[in-house]
Amino acid sequence: MAFLQSVPPRQPFFRAPSVVMWLIGALAVLHLVRVTRPDAQSDGIVDAFALYPLHYSRAFLEMAGPIWGRVLPFLSYMGLHGSWTHLVINCLWLLAFGPIVARRFGSALFLVFFTVCGVTAALVYLACNWASPYPVIGASGAISGLMAAGLRMLPGQVPWAHPGEAPLAPLFSRQILVFTVLWAAINLLTGITGLGMGGESGLVAWQAHLGGYAAGLLLCGPFDSLRPRIVGAPLDN
Repeated sequence: MAFLQSVPPRQPFFRAPSVVMWLIGALAVLHLVRVTRPDAQSDGIVDAFALYPLHYSRAFLEMAGPIWGRVLPFLSYMGLHGSWTHLVINCLWLLAFGPIVARRFGSALFLVFFTVCGVTAALVYLACNWASPYPVIGASGAISGLMAAGLRMLPGQVPWAHPGEAPLAPLFSRQILVFTVLWAAINLLTGITGLGMGGESGLVAWQAHLGGYAAGLLLCGPFDSLRPRIVGAPLDN
C-alpha cells in the first residue's frame, strides 16, 4: 500500500490568487455604481472617465484645463464597461490568464503590469484613432497583456524547473508565434468587418487589444526579472 502514499493531495478545482478576485470584484462594483447612478441614462461617468481621442487633438489641448484631467482617462477607462455582458466576458478572460501571471509576479507587480498593459493599449488606440469622438472603455486591452504574458509562462516547457520558475517561452517560439498571428488575425478581421457586431466594428477597440497584447508579450521578460526569486531556482529566462 506504500504506493498510495506517493499520490499528491487533491487540489481544489478552482483556486485563483486573491488579487485577481479583488480585481474582478472591483470591476464589478465600478460597473454597478455606473449603471445605478441617477444619471446613468446620460452616462455622465463615461463622459468624465472614458478615453476620448478627440480630447487629445490640438484644439482640445490648447484649451485650459488641469493636466490631471488628461492623464486620468488612461487609467480610469479600464474601470468602465459598456454592459454586464462586456464585463462578464472580460472577467472570464481575466480569470483564465490573471492567475498565471499573479502567481509568478506577486500581487503588487501583477497590478503594475496590468496597468502598464492597459495604458499601452490606450496609447495605441489613441494613435490609431486620433481626434475620434468615440470613447474607448473596458479592461480588455490590459487583459490582452495578461494573456500574452500568461502564454509565455505556461508550465511544461522545462519539466525539471521549479513550479513558477520555468524560463519564459521565447518570443519567437512556435506556440507564441502561432497564437500571436491568430490573435492579430481575429482582431483585424473584427476591425475590418465588424465580425459578430452587426457591422458596428467601432464597438470593439481591436487596436487596444493588439496594443495591450504586444505590451504583455514584450514587457513580460523585463517584469519577470523584477519579481522575487525562490532560493535555489534557476535565474535565466
